[in-house]
Amino acid sequence: MAAFAIVMMVCLVLIHGGQCKGVFNAAEALHKAKDAENGDVGPDVKAFNVLDYGAKSDGKTDTSINFRRTFEAACNFHGDAMMVIPEGEFLMGPVLFSGPCSNPSLLIIQVNGIVKAQSNMAYYRGGGDDTDWITFQAIDGLIVSGRGTFHGQGSQVWGFNDCARKSNCVRLPATLKFIKVTDAIIRGIKSIDPKGFHIMISMSRNFRIVSVDLQAPGDSPNTDGIHMSKSDLVKISKTVIATGDDCVSMIHGSTNISIKKVICGPGHGFSIGSLGHYDDEADVSGIIVKNCSLRETDNGVRIKTYKTDSPSKASGIIFQDLIMTRVRNPIIIDQEYGNTKYSQPSKVRISDVHYINIRGTSASKVAVDLLCSASNPCQGIHLDNVNLQYAGPPNDDMPFSSNCRNARVAYHGFQSPPPCR
Repeated sequence: MAAFAIVMMVCLVLIHGGQCKGVFNAAEALHKAKDAENGDVGPDVKAFNVLDYGAKSDGKTDTSINFRRTFEAACNFHGDAMMVIPEGEFLMGPVLFSGPCSNPSLLIIQVNGIVKAQSNMAYYRGGGDDTDWITFQAIDGLIVSGRGTFHGQGSQVWGFNDCARKSNCVRLPATLKFIKVTDAIIRGIKSIDPKGFHIMISMSRNFRIVSVDLQAPGDSPNTDGIHMSKSDLVKISKTVIATGDDCVSMIHGSTNISIKKVICGPGHGFSIGSLGHYDDEADVSGIIVKNCSLRETDNGVRIKTYKTDSPSKASGIIFQDLIMTRVRNPIIIDQEYGNTKYSQPSKVRISDVHYINIRGTSASKVAVDLLCSASNPCQGIHLDNVNLQYAGPPNDDMPFSSNCRNARVAYHGFQSPPPCR
């Protein structure tokens, strides 16, 4: 009650400027996102249609400035607002949608059309962290919802990706980037063939990603489905991810992440890491991946760290109730990821990791592979009812097994493959 009174007092101070959005109610926000997808937002929400700001839906005319002007009008409106991208095809180069916004409630971006990215890399100044395709920045309260599609036209530029040959490569532009965004709902949209990541989240808090569809070929390079760093309270559910890299990747500073009812494949599975890549990395903790399925992915659930002297921790991790179908590396910890030329062991400490009710089939004979650091052995690794069966090539006489190095593992219930000796 006292906390509510404080919030109301702050709102009274700020209400004249239209800046107070009150306490974020996730259930109400999700309901509002569903209403926005169906176009049922009520008369109190003012619509700002990109067509009214000069955008052409012919799929040929660049609409970047028209989209930016529409967003600025909606963002600066001192009332409930919705930016509308109607049915049709819109061509657009890189755009920054930046706050803070003046709306008293969550700003809605309703996407029902097809938004296609400029394919010429000259528009993106070579890609990299300062030029993604569509960036939402410094916004408190955001809904992106609808039945529309973001098409990155990545197939025309994937050949420029040199990350397989260079460790310090320049990544290609992400389709949707959220940086310093709080209290956000992403619902219903589809992303096809991004140049880089489908969705990138950084320095953000309190995200819900629900019922999105992310699609790219299995051989598309570095097209992570959802990639996050330095972010807290991210919940992903009822989502389909087929891509050429990690379905969901959580790197440094990812905390309190929930991934439930996600279908992954093709792709590289659910990954924590790579960790230990940068100096002074923030810890990773509070991760749960539950009730998900993976089909013919390169990995199932993976924790990966570099062999560097950058210390951090990864702890409080639960992988539970997962179904795997012909997954190449179903359960894997790799603390020698990438840096084969470095002799020092990884300084990342991995602890309190639980694998519970993992079942299905493995495409490799080593279905559980725990390769931990010699100087920082994995602590508190628990395998509880793991039931994986081999479904790979029949001409391999190698036994179906587990491999453990520098890992302290406790086993509970049924175990297939057999526990490490």
